[in-house]
Order: sequence, then C-alpha cells, then structure tokens
Amino acid sequence: MNNNLIVKNALLVTCDENHNVLEDAAIVVSGNTIKWVGPSQNLERDLDNIAPADAKIIDGSNKILMPGLINMHSHCGDSLFRGLVENLPLEQWLQTLWKSQAVILRSAENCRLGAQLGFAELLLGGTTTTMDNYWRPEQSVAAALDAGMRIATGGIFFDTPGMDGFTIDDRVAQAEALFAEHGNNEEIFIGTMPHGTYTAGPDSIRKAVEIANENDGFFSVHAAETKVEQQTIRDRYQTSVIRLLNDAGALSSRTALAHCVHVDDEEIELMATNNTNVVHNPLSNLKLASGFAPVCKMMDKGINVTLGTDGPISGNDMDMWFAMRLAATIHKAADENPSAISSHQALHMATLNGARALSAEDMIGSIEEGERADFILLDITGPHAMPMFDPVSHLVFSASKNDVSDVFISGRQVVANRKLLTLDMPDISQRIAKLQPAVKAALEA
Repeated sequence: MNNNLIVKNALLVTCDENHNVLEDAAIVVSGNTIKWVGPSQNLERDLDNIAPADAKIIDGSNKILMPGLINMHSHCGDSLFRGLVENLPLEQWLQTLWKSQAVILRSAENCRLGAQLGFAELLLGGTTTTMDNYWRPEQSVAAALDAGMRIATGGIFFDTPGMDGFTIDDRVAQAEALFAEHGNNEEIFIGTMPHGTYTAGPDSIRKAVEIANENDGFFSVHAAETKVEQQTIRDRYQTSVIRLLNDAGALSSRTALAHCVHVDDEEIELMATNNTNVVHNPLSNLKLASGFAPVCKMMDKGINVTLGTDGPISGNDMDMWFAMRLAATIHKAADENPSAISSHQALHMATLNGARALSAEDMIGSIEEGERADFILLDITGPHAMPMFDPVSHLVFSASKNDVSDVFISGRQVVANRKLLTLDMPDISQRIAKLQPAVKAALEA
C-alpha cells in the first residue's frame, strides 16, 4: 500500500517538548514515517527534493493537524457491557458486572467483538494508541490488527480463574506466548498486566514483573483506586498498595500504574524515585466515586502523569477529549488553584507523556521528523472554534471527538471524513445487537 502523503495548509500543533505550533504548515509522510515538517511555502519551493513523486496531497485548510491521542488505560472489550451496571461503588460494581462477564467472555469470539467495537470508538475519536487491559489479550491484538489500531497489551494476571476461566499457570503461559508472538513487532507494545494487588497476590506480581523484565516489556496494574482497595491490602498483607508493588520490584520507568487516587506522600515519593508512570482516569474516578487523584502533587514530584479513559462501563464512553478537559479542570476546583494543570500539561498527558510511559517518545506522541506518521486532523470551522487565540487551549477546553475528521496510523488512513475505513461497522452492530439479550440475561441469572 502506498502511504506516501503530503498534508499542507494546516494549523500544526506538534505536542513536542516545547509545544511548538506552526500556522500554515505541512508534513511529508513516506511509508510509515514523517519525513519532513515545515511551512507550506517551503514545501512548495522545495517539493521535488522533499516529497515522493507519487505522494497523495491532502489539503489541511481549516484543520488542526496534531499527533493521535494516546489512551493509557482502557478495557475495550467491556464495550459489550456498556451501561449494564450503574450507581455502585467499584468493588460492588465489579462483583455484579463479573456475573455477566463470566458467561459472555468464555467465548474468544465475543472478546474480539467487544474489542473491535471499542477500537472503532477510539479511532473515530482520534485515539491512535491505547493500552488495553482485558481478558484474552490475544483477541485484543487480533482486533487491533483488524482495526489498524496501535495497541499496548499483555498477559492478564488474576489468581482465581477469572472471567475467562483460566488458571494462573495458564496466564503465565499466555503472557509468555504473547511476547513470543508479538514481542519483536515494533508496532505493538507487549507487557504484563496484573489486574490488581487485591486480585493477584505478591507471587503473581513478582512473576509478572519477571516476565516483563526478561522480555523488555512494560508492566501495568490497577493501583490504589479506592480506599477499600488500600484497606484490603493493609488487612491482608500489612502494607499499602504502592509499598507492596515496590517490594515486588514493580516500580520502574517501564511501569504504568492506573489510578493512584489514594496514595500518601511516601508512596508518591516511591513512585517518583523509581520513575514510575501514572495513568490518570478522571471520569471513572468521578463516576465510581473513587475520589480525586493527587495529580498536581505527583506532577510536582516529577512523576510522568498520562491520561486514560478507563473502560466503556465506567465512563460510559472512551472519549479522550472529555478526559483531557476533566484533567484540566477538576484539579483547579479540588486544589482551589486556577493554575493547576495547564492546557499544555493536559495536552501532553494525552500525547507525549503517554509515549514516554511506553518508552516510545521518539516514535509517537508528537509531530516531528523521523517519528511514525500517527496523526489526526480536526475541523476548526465550527462556532465553538471561533475565535481561536490559542490552539492548545482550544484543543483542551473546546474541541471534541466530533471534530476529528481524519486519522492516520503509520501513514495508513483509518478514518476519512469521519468514516471508519478498517472495520465493517454494520456487521459489528448486527452482532452486538444479537448478543445483547444474552449479556443482560447472564446478569439476571
């Protein structure tokens, strides 16, 4: 497939280290890589030297060109259960939800279907990379390949059989098999993903860390999401969640901890000292009444804070634009500080910071020469985009998923004029509708 492209006349928000913005800009894509970035007038002057002769030209007038968003915490397969269980605290909510999942997710086909639906939603909203934590992760990889989505995923560790019915020995083998099959594919990020310290004990955590380290992969786990979780770990192990992870060797620059709502100063210091990444999930923390994560305090300590949507059952959608806006607003109120989380910081949380957490900041997360051509175009002709004094402020506080018109991953166009090109959505919709009664019946059985 010819992925040689020129996008010109766009308002470029690079999301690079210095937050550079360039009006009337152009990029040249050759294959899967951004080969040139600069003013459109320079492109016209040096076109023969810059661009492949067969490059497709896209007019970016009245569009923002920016890197695709990086969702650092999702459960895309949970799309099958959207809106099924509501108005409960996390622990009770999970126990209720798992009744249905234990029936529906025994099917690998259902896991792949749910992931396809979730990836479709993310792609149409401008997310090009997601760290997805779900049962049967090999089905998530297959669905990502179907959709053209860039995925980070890994073997799930859960001490009891869980929703998919596998033992912990099965899970170890599955984790190792994922690395064996996909570990050398630089377009896929593979790691290990224990569900939590309350569902995977210290031995399982240590084994997951060992496998990730041996294969140069990432490690991710739900951590300190609720007060109940922290109390469970104190009662069971006489320590706290972050201290348990530290003792298991799980804190490092290759680790992404989802949530970290209830952490004390010493735990924050442990995370900072070990260069551990944190994934902020503001919407699910609000909806499940988990609390307000001390994001500003963590950032002040130098912790790389990224952004996630969590799953479509705790959101109930996976809208990174809404997550970004929440991250940039709720902490101003919670900390009574109007300067808490600037628009530039929030935009980096959804782009460059996610790339850093994946050790891929030289590959994705910004628009720079030599990086993968993961980028999106947003329409800026709507009334909510006028006037535009600051494009970054617009992206964080005004833009929405509905503004996303075009999405490219490694130079391949996966969304064109708001239409998904890679998945058969009518077929997926029919299959979802057919499965829906069984999902509800499993909950009520």
